[in-house]
Amino acid sequence: MDHRPGALRSRNDVGEMFGRIAGRYDLMNRVMTGGRDVAWRKLTVQGALRGFAPGTARVLDLATGTGDLAIALAEAGAGEVVGADIAEPMLREASMKVRNRAENPGTVAGVPISWVVADGLSLPFEDNEFDALTVAFGLRNMPDYDAALREMARVLRPGGRVLVLEMTPLRAPVIGPLFDLYFTKVVPVVGGVLSGDYDAYRYLPASVAAFPPAGNLAAMMESAGFGRVSWRLLGGGTVALHSGISLGGAFIDA
Repeated sequence: MDHRPGALRSRNDVGEMFGRIAGRYDLMNRVMTGGRDVAWRKLTVQGALRGFAPGTARVLDLATGTGDLAIALAEAGAGEVVGADIAEPMLREASMKVRNRAENPGTVAGVPISWVVADGLSLPFEDNEFDALTVAFGLRNMPDYDAALREMARVLRPGGRVLVLEMTPLRAPVIGPLFDLYFTKVVPVVGGVLSGDYDAYRYLPASVAAFPPAGNLAAMMESAGFGRVSWRLLGGGTVALHSGISLGGAFIDA
């Protein structure tokens, strides 16, 4: 394959970078995507919880960041949600969101939700511990994609579902150059102004350009132990939502 096997920077550099921008992370997500990231996360939640009765699925949201996807999973009827991230400042933002809601501490819509500092390549969870796993815009920042996918498969029970929402290199002869201009020139400036961290938003387009195209990522998921792997392109082909089933046991209904 003609791509790097992992993130462009070390796990420590990535953790520190996201820690610096935690306070403006949500704002930049809305600005960069025109608010479409909310709809993409909704699709991810629907895919993760499909086939589970309300209140029954134990879900891990890996690279949870400020917790938007983890909270959405709880609101949609998960039984328990664990949000894990390498950047502790991100988790503080996520925890604050939950505390600011008019609910019991540590719950969202009555669903237990917890936050864990964790490295995606060495998760502090037992084998087969979760029914579903989501990761949104986080796999790209892990230092070894194959190892991260294998670790996801390890903590999922046989037949459990994984959803990977991630930016993908745009292969479009007409709009591709226009998006590249926006992504490599406009986004770093806007992100730098709003977050005060120009370096973080110069890293973003470079990391996407080096990430595997959707078909290659699907093949990597299959090699890591997932079956029924499929994907759909979103955002005009700039984002891909992959899904798969952990092999090794009875499958839940698709």
